[in-house]
Amino acid sequence: MDILSNMLIQIKNAGYASHNVVVLPYSKFKHSIATCLVSAGYVKSASKKTGKGDKDVLEIELIKQENGTPRISDIKRISKSSVRVYAGAKDLRPTRNGFGTKVLSTPKGIFVDKDAKKELVGGEVLFEIW
Repeated sequence: MDILSNMLIQIKNAGYASHNVVVLPYSKFKHSIATCLVSAGYVKSASKKTGKGDKDVLEIELIKQENGTPRISDIKRISKSSVRVYAGAKDLRPTRNGFGTKVLSTPKGIFVDKDAKKELVGGEVLFEIW
C-alpha cells in the first residue's frame, strides 16, 4: 500500500468529517510531509506522540475556516508508484492560479513549490493540495 496516499486521504476525510485531529502511525517521511503542510498553512500542527504499546503516532491538528469548512479542499496525488513525475526548479508553475501548492521530494528534503524554487532545487512532485 502507498503510505503517502493513505495519509493524504485520511487528512482530507477527517476534515470533511469535522474532526479536529488526525492520528496516524509515525514515520519520519510522514512527519516531514506534515511539517511541510504546517509551514504552508494547511494544517495547524504536527507532533510525534507515544501511542498504545510504545508505538509512536503522528498527531496532526487540522485548520477550519471561519465558515466551518476544512482548510484543505482537495488533494491530488501526482507521482505514483506506477508513474513517477519529476520537475526542475524552472518547470514549477503556480497550482490552481496560485491558490494551491505542490509538494516535492528533493535531495535537500521535502519542500513546497515556492520554497523549492527559492532553493533552486527540483525533484519528485508528490502531490498538489488546495
